[in-house]
Amino acid sequence: MSDLDQDLALIKPRQLHSIFIGGGTPSLFSPESIEALLIGVRDRLEFGENIEITLEANPGTLEKNKFNEFKNAGINRLSIGVQSFDQQRLKKLGRIHNATEAIRAAETAHDAGLSNFNLDLMYGLPDQDTKSALDDVITAVSLNPAHISYYQLTIEPNTLFHATQPQLPSDDLIWQIQSQGQDFLRTHGYSQYEISAYAKINAQCQHNLNYWQFGDYLGIGAGAHGKITQVEDYSIQRTWKIKHPTQYLERVETDARIGNRYNIPNTERPLEFLMNALRLNQGFTESLFNHRTGLTTSILEPNLTACTDQGLLQRQSNRIRCSEQGRNFLNEILQRFMPSN
Repeated sequence: MSDLDQDLALIKPRQLHSIFIGGGTPSLFSPESIEALLIGVRDRLEFGENIEITLEANPGTLEKNKFNEFKNAGINRLSIGVQSFDQQRLKKLGRIHNATEAIRAAETAHDAGLSNFNLDLMYGLPDQDTKSALDDVITAVSLNPAHISYYQLTIEPNTLFHATQPQLPSDDLIWQIQSQGQDFLRTHGYSQYEISAYAKINAQCQHNLNYWQFGDYLGIGAGAHGKITQVEDYSIQRTWKIKHPTQYLERVETDARIGNRYNIPNTERPLEFLMNALRLNQGFTESLFNHRTGLTTSILEPNLTACTDQGLLQRQSNRIRCSEQGRNFLNEILQRFMPSN
């Protein structure tokens, strides 16, 4: 709690509307540890009436009786990192669980009354074709999660995949895989509300919605990132904590636990906001832009009008969002709003 205690002044007297326990594999913690953590947070901050409390979980670390215990500890949502139900592809991804464990994790969550869970699912995997990709989606839907994250595999630097350069599907094949998966999800009751997020009615992830709407969040723990707005002067500060666990613990009671602080200047706020908000199918209202950035949408001109005239953005009443065409060219749209040097 030392880290949180030192950051309390940044956020009091605000209410907490969501807690996301993620990074690494927090489901390795005992339910007693999770309960103690949540009690400590509740003692310090007011919980909103319908607070969403998510635990990120790897199927290979979940034992059957743990689900009930996590629920009793205060967890009301799970995010289960499935990635695929194909055993060979799980092995290539370096996952510690197998397909049977992934299915069992979802079934056990239902049995424990934790039906509000997300399944993480990747496509564009090595040697994947349209049939195997659709099989993953069909299996995921059959498990009846409230939410599915469906996103393309990206090769990150300093990873095993980056070093070995596996054979990935072509761009045309990835487009086919994505399209068929989206069609199947839509026809089975999962509405796309963000580029990679699909949910049943009233099951959108509130924690991630806050990110995408450029809301504030406090990052507690090794490597945690945060973004806090100070209402008094409308300054917006990003912070991130030291990533190495041992170094973090050695410094957790001092400001040395903070890896860096960065005040977001007015010139960078429009792009930062748009990078998040334009991911949402409904986009954003002009009033939200003003509230979250301290700026008016006039600062987006003339690029806003140009993108609207070209059919990339739609502007109706007080709302701005990507068109269907614009969602396919989001990176190109965002480049137009990059701050000039």
